[in-house]
Amino acid sequence: MTKEEKSWILYDVGNSAFVLIIVTTIMPIFFKDIASKGIPDALSTANWGFANSLASLVLAVLAPILGSIADFQYLKKRFFVFFLCVGLIFTVLLTFSGPGAWIYCLLVYIFSRVGWAGANIFYDAFIVDVTEKKRMDVISTRGYAYGYIGSVFPFLIVIAIIMLWPGGENTTAIHPTPAKIGFLIAAAWWFLFSLPMLKNVRHKYYMPGSATPVKDGFIKLLNTFKEIRKFKQAFVFLIAYFFYIDGVDTIISMSTAYGMDIGLNTTMLILAILMIQIAAFPFTLLFGALADRYSAKSMIFVGIGVFSLITLIAFFLPDISNLTLRTIAFWGLAFLAATSMGGIQALSRSYFGKLIPAERSAEFFGFYNIFGKFAAISGPLIMGILTRLTGHSRFGILGILVLFITGGLLLHSVKEPDVKGQKQMKT
Repeated sequence: MTKEEKSWILYDVGNSAFVLIIVTTIMPIFFKDIASKGIPDALSTANWGFANSLASLVLAVLAPILGSIADFQYLKKRFFVFFLCVGLIFTVLLTFSGPGAWIYCLLVYIFSRVGWAGANIFYDAFIVDVTEKKRMDVISTRGYAYGYIGSVFPFLIVIAIIMLWPGGENTTAIHPTPAKIGFLIAAAWWFLFSLPMLKNVRHKYYMPGSATPVKDGFIKLLNTFKEIRKFKQAFVFLIAYFFYIDGVDTIISMSTAYGMDIGLNTTMLILAILMIQIAAFPFTLLFGALADRYSAKSMIFVGIGVFSLITLIAFFLPDISNLTLRTIAFWGLAFLAATSMGGIQALSRSYFGKLIPAERSAEFFGFYNIFGKFAAISGPLIMGILTRLTGHSRFGILGILVLFITGGLLLHSVKEPDVKGQKQMKT
């Protein structure tokens, strides 16, 4: 791999710690055990879903506008740095949360997630600058794969602190102090592995500089809508992506809260998620290798099928009366998720990267993220509403199945991009 490719991949190692510690494990447990103290489980789960939806809504509104502006010379890197700083600062501010302070906790979490997701818009867009189209599947899957295995190290440090903390042997709750230390570790790890990206990756493919980038960005965005037929395959893919990635994101962000609702203890949930991170590493690389042989589109379909199966099985988990059997079933679902979650996300990113013009990557990845973020709004929102209406999160999980089916049907109509003989030209 080139220096640019390695630096780009290392950023995935850094920001994956945020996902693992803040989005998936420690933060949701902290929110339910500490910040939501005295609130019923179903209500706190719904609030967590609404917060994830709101964070996604903010980025969904801003993404295409910011992306369109960022395609002008030098701006893509500056936008990346700005959102990186927002994410890091508000991750640190999570340490000021306390018992019952669920409103403050959710507000700061929303800003930290906006920063993380905003930086990812431009990070994803840099894939056209760091590698060739024919290598995008391999590089994208390596990013996700090394992100999974790399984030295990800070996660293990956080778990060790939690377990060794006085009272850490209590598996029914989490102590606030080691959890807050975990938030700081996530921020530090994220910052450390951002440095190669900041130093070595530059904006190669861009639109000519503009004296009025905001105005010209809006004009460029409007012109893209007028020329939507010219990019038909890219936009049909985005609609399909909207539906199936909605289900994937919802399962990832809501799995810990759902596991607690069905009676699994904190230690068991943390160990299951650790297993996912380790198992996801080889399977994500495998998805990349199989995509090179069978096509990225075929492997995305495999991922949709696996997550559809997960959704169906998760609905029946509460019917298992024996806690041991229910725990084993949850671990089985966790392993299934590990086999496909990195592959489906990485190949979606690289597949889209091959459908778009390189010099307009930030604008198009703005659309990519707006579809992804609106998807991330609707999934947790669907789960939150159904959970509130029924009083049980299992019915919220079942509602996610419709998203996978719809996404798969739409993806079927998208043609594979032809990368042979194509060259990216600097503007």
